[in-house]
Amino acid sequence: MSPRKETTESVKESTKSSISTRGFTAEEKAAMRERIKEERAAGTAAEAESAVLARIAEMVEPDRSMAKRIHAIVKETAPSLTSRLWYGMPAYGREGKIICWFQDAAKFKARYATFSFSDGAKLDEGAMWPISYALMELTPAAEAKLRALVKKAVG
Repeated sequence: MSPRKETTESVKESTKSSISTRGFTAEEKAAMRERIKEERAAGTAAEAESAVLARIAEMVEPDRSMAKRIHAIVKETAPSLTSRLWYGMPAYGREGKIICWFQDAAKFKARYATFSFSDGAKLDEGAMWPISYALMELTPAAEAKLRALVKKAVG
């Protein structure tokens, strides 16, 4: 085999393997499948709330406890937001648009859970501001900050 042909073959193999490693992870694919199911199963607000509570019940500790508390905080602080699943995560929005959501650590095998806001949240503060918060535990101080952020997010 000529040196040129060997180089071409090795480039092809290298490209093939790098393309396959850049695809979606199994967890990301599962989240997309969950989202498709959610769209097909979209029903009443009560059914959506029930689905969120069922998803929270499936979580492992300490995420389950945090998710239950966050759910209560969001419902108390912003009763205008409706609950629904979004890519398999408890999410809260209005008029069909997600404002915030909770992602348990196990969802993508992460070190910590997160509570995040979409661009629909009214958190704008200057030229740059945080929209996602890592949660290792939900302390009283973290709860107070979460309440303030949710309140500001809904305007």
